[in-house]
Order: sequence, then C-alpha cells, then structure tokens
Amino acid sequence: MRDADEAKARVSAIHRIWRSLFKGPIFPKTDRERRWVVFSHLILHFRPGRVAEKTLRYTHTFGLGGMSMVLVLLLAATGVLLMFVYEPSPERAYQSIVGLQDEVLFGKLIRNVHHWSANFLVVVAAFHLLRVFFSGGFLGARQFNWILGLGLLTSILISNFTGYLLPWDQLSYWAITISTAMIEYIPGVGSWLKEVIRGGPEIGRATLIIFYTLHTTVVPVCLIVLMAFHFWRVRKAGGVVIPRRPGEEREEKPQYVLFLPNLLLRELVVASILVAFILVFSIVFDAPLGDAANPGMSTNPAKAPWYFAGVQELLLHFHPLFAVVVIPGLAALGLASVPYIKYDVDTSGVWFQSRKGRRMGAVAAAAALAVAPVWILADEFLIDFASWLPGVPPAVSNGLLPAAVILGAMAGFTLFLKKKFSASNNEAVQSMFILLAVSLVILTATCVWFRGSGMALTWP
Repeated sequence: MRDADEAKARVSAIHRIWRSLFKGPIFPKTDRERRWVVFSHLILHFRPGRVAEKTLRYTHTFGLGGMSMVLVLLLAATGVLLMFVYEPSPERAYQSIVGLQDEVLFGKLIRNVHHWSANFLVVVAAFHLLRVFFSGGFLGARQFNWILGLGLLTSILISNFTGYLLPWDQLSYWAITISTAMIEYIPGVGSWLKEVIRGGPEIGRATLIIFYTLHTTVVPVCLIVLMAFHFWRVRKAGGVVIPRRPGEEREEKPQYVLFLPNLLLRELVVASILVAFILVFSIVFDAPLGDAANPGMSTNPAKAPWYFAGVQELLLHFHPLFAVVVIPGLAALGLASVPYIKYDVDTSGVWFQSRKGRRMGAVAAAAALAVAPVWILADEFLIDFASWLPGVPPAVSNGLLPAAVILGAMAGFTLFLKKKFSASNNEAVQSMFILLAVSLVILTATCVWFRGSGMALTWP
C-alpha cells in the first residue's frame, strides 16, 4: 500500500509541476491543449523522465556535460551583449574593445566572462571526452554519439579560434597569422584554402569579417544543432552509461528515479557553482589585451592559441606536411574509429576497463611523461636527420623517418604491455590512448611555457 500511495503522490506531484511550468494538462482534450502539449514535449524531449539511480553519483560524470551546456549559455548571453558594442573593422575593432572595458558599465566583466568561459569550455569539453572514453560510454548504442561529441569539440575549437582574432591586438593578430599559415602545408589545396579563410593573401578587413560572421552566426548554429542531436542520442541510448565495478555484470533491471527533482536539483547546484566560479575568476583575472595590431611588427615569439600549441610544437620537430596534416589527421581518424574497433569484452560503465587496465594506463602515462620530454630535448640539441641524410627529401628525412620511428616505438610499447599484462584489446587501446593524450599535453605545455624568443627552449 505504501508503494502504491507513493506512486500516486509522485504522479500528482508531476502533474502539479507540469501545470505550474507549462500550464497545460498531461492528457489534452482540445486542439489547443494538444498543440501546447506537443510544444512542451519538444522542450522536454532532451531530458529523460527517469534516470538510473547509479548515474546520479557525481563522481561518475562530474557534471561535465551539463557544465559544457552552462558555459555555452554563458557564451551566448555575454556574446550578444558584446555585439552591441563591438565594431568588426580593423580601424575600430581594437578601440571598441578598449571603449567597452573603460566606458561601458560592467563592460570589462562581460568580456572577461566571455573570454574565460570560452577557454574553460575547451578544457571541460576535453575532460568530458576523457570521461566518456574511460568509463566506456562510447560502446553499443552510444557509438555514433561519440562522433557527435567529436563534432561538438571541433565546433568549440573553431568558435574559440574565430573569436581569438576579434580583439585585433598584437597577440590575436599574430596568433591567427601563425595558425592560418599552417593551413598552407595541406597538399594541393593548402594555399587556396588559406586565402579563402583569410579572405585574401594577408590578414585584413576581409579576414575580420569572415571570422566575425563565423563566430557569431555559423558556428553557433552548428553548436545548437549538434548539441540538440547529442542530447537526444543520450536519451535514446537510455541516458548516460550506468557505472559498474570491474568484473560486475550489467544489471538487467537497474533502479530508476524521477528526473524531477533528483537529477534537476543536482544540475542546478553544479550550474550555480560553475557560474559563481566563472564570475569570481573573471573579477580577479582580466582577459588579455595587448597593443593594437601592427601588421608590420611581429611579436616574438609568435604563438598559436594554446589549444593549437601542440601542433605548433610539432612543427618544430617534423616536416610541415607531417606536423600539420599527417599526424593530426591520423589522430583524428583514430579518435573517430574508437567506438568501432573490435573489442574483446563489453566494459561499458567500468572505469579504466579493469584493475589491470588501470595499471597499464599508469605505466603508459609514466612512459609518456618520461620519454616525450627527452625526445623534445634530443630533437632540439642532438638529432638532425636532415643534415645526416643530405640527399634525402626533407619530407622523408624530417617527416616520414622520425614519424615511422616514433609510431613503431609506440606500437611496440603497446604490444609489450599487452603481452606482459596478458591484456585484452580494450586495455591495449586504452593504453595507446593514454600514451597519446599525455604526449599531447606535454607538447602543448612545452610550446606554451617553455618556448621563448625565436621559439627556442627556455625556462618559463
């Protein structure tokens, strides 16, 4: 009887909440009521009515998906406010930012919130991808949603990249100059594509208009469409993957609870804390703004935005064809193929695959932390394939040869781990993923903090 009474009370509570929020009945009778219910269902379609109780644990998802959504909303709100002041022309862009910060009430805070939200969004989205990977949230019915997530991450990077130029200061101007110059190394279409993105041979008025249009119109539409599709696929798959312990079988009938208020309350708490953190961070730290852009005087060093610094670091060690096209292309292809690799067992919901997988992951991370810095130093001061092989084309001596050596060493290390630990295919793929991810972090940190004048290695 108690269960029956509790169920009736819940239905009654849902009915009251529905009426208070949407002012419409659950069971419509008139055409007007039916139209309103259809509209209400469309709004609520991306949130499930019930969620698995185990997925409510904060340490399972860390609220990263919801945090990404909150940051996108913050970017949209502050971006609209910035559009009232910003003037997308080389003559007025920089002065409009200075005027915003000095003359508009809370103008500096609005810009700071927009800037830091964009940067934190890249970090949060990357951690969300890691969380999905390490908890097996890309297997089974969630395979294609992994691809949608990669599309979202790409859109976020493009949004940050196009917005980076808009202040039109020295930092942004030369960072975009360096980044767009990398495109020229794409075989066949590189030069043409660079001119299309720049709107001409050099960065100027056309470039600013193109970046402004992409940043304020095209990319936001892509984000909205992909986010809607992504959330719908999450719900279609039955919500986020249900956590399991290593060796534990999947529950056939997991315990479910209502979305209202169990998940909604948690999401509101996380969103409130995140917004408060962004506000405090934006009050304490100002968004960078250097001198006005001067096309005739390059900054030294001229660095790409931090989220592309890893690729710029690769340019110092590999032929441009491999640094800009081959290696990033193989990495993107590998990420996209992750859900479709043939795995030995279904480990969805199990963090780090297994206890053995955790040990292998730790070994792979330690190997990357030890070897990657040594390789950077050796390539900087000792190794010089181009001078050692003077008759060999640079694309081979400084591209194919070192890339083949490194890829061979990584593959050999992964096979060694698999044999030593008698590991499954799942655990071997995870080890390779960790090895590459940690190496990328080291490359990025080296370029951001350890490259000085002339991009020479130096202490920060």
